[in-house]
Amino acid sequence: MRHRKKGRSLSRTASHRKATLRNMATSLFRHERIETTTAKAKELRPYAERLITMARRGDLHSRRLAARHVADREVLGKLFTDIAPRFQERPGGYTRILKLGHRKGDAAEMALIELVERTDA
Repeated sequence: MRHRKKGRSLSRTASHRKATLRNMATSLFRHERIETTTAKAKELRPYAERLITMARRGDLHSRRLAARHVADREVLGKLFTDIAPRFQERPGGYTRILKLGHRKGDAAEMALIELVERTDA
């Protein structure tokens, strides 16, 4: 039974999973769209949306909380100055997951996760 087993393990230890999500969130905010497996994209979505909600508040405390999760200071600045103001009026749902089919090598299901309101589109 899967009672109280929230989230996917992604075949990783807890520390490796945490590092994977940090790196993927940093890449998502840097490039505003990344291609990954569907399972990783579904795990990344709530993680990234929580960070965007933090950035929408914009105060020093939320910046320090977000700095725990975003690996790069330059990307953290972009999150607070560029990405968060775009979503100021939006009540949630900042990311979109588009399924791409299967990867050629191992037939893993691939997906594209992107910010809903992109500037480089």
